[in-house]
Amino acid sequence: MPDWLVAGGWGFTAASALLIGSLLGWFIRFSAKVIAHVMAFGSGILVAALSFELVEEAQSEASILWVSGGFMLGALLFSVINHGLNSSGVKHRKRSQAQGPAAQNTGLAIAAGTLLDGIPESLAIGVLVASGGKLSVATVAAIFISNIPEALSSTAGMRVAGRSGWFMVRLWGGMALLSGVFAIVGAVFFGNAPAPLKALITCIAAGGIFAMVVETMIPEAFAETHELSGLMAALGFVTALALQALEA
Repeated sequence: MPDWLVAGGWGFTAASALLIGSLLGWFIRFSAKVIAHVMAFGSGILVAALSFELVEEAQSEASILWVSGGFMLGALLFSVINHGLNSSGVKHRKRSQAQGPAAQNTGLAIAAGTLLDGIPESLAIGVLVASGGKLSVATVAAIFISNIPEALSSTAGMRVAGRSGWFMVRLWGGMALLSGVFAIVGAVFFGNAPAPLKALITCIAAGGIFAMVVETMIPEAFAETHELSGLMAALGFVTALALQALEA
């Protein structure tokens, strides 16, 4: 099977949690505290994955200046675009409680914010697969878990606003498919690039993921409950380490 197809499959698999989260949000009413704890857990596992897989992989192929520069560029790009998208419906796209009518009914805005979150993750998957790098269970699990509370909480809000179940399927299914497409883009355009360039792209993706965690996941988890959020994030971190150790 060609690498680009494998990359697309993994990108879609990691983002398929959006569909699962939307189904959970449509049929089950979870408490804000439960969703916040899942968010905190996802934050911890994502930070571990980008630290010990994406950045570590890049450090073996490029200098610290190249790695640091790429990481900061990724964080800058995410922050600037995220700032531009921060309407009420996008700013709180991972919030487990509705933020009023505007936030509940901005499906297109939520889709744009979700796609912004998923692009660096998908590009990293594509680059790792096509370049022969190690795409671990920890990385896919981190992305998968982090997507569940976002779709769950957004679906709950849009359901209250009167959106249909078919709209939810199209919204989140489309986001999962686009994530697969961006993984293919990463594989096709950067998989065979020189090692320093691949390291740069990987670090740009890692920086974007890090900024996403700090700007969207951690604040929204902390906004719902201060209790045990640090512990849940730490549990996510060590879970990623455990998964990595099992694969070694």
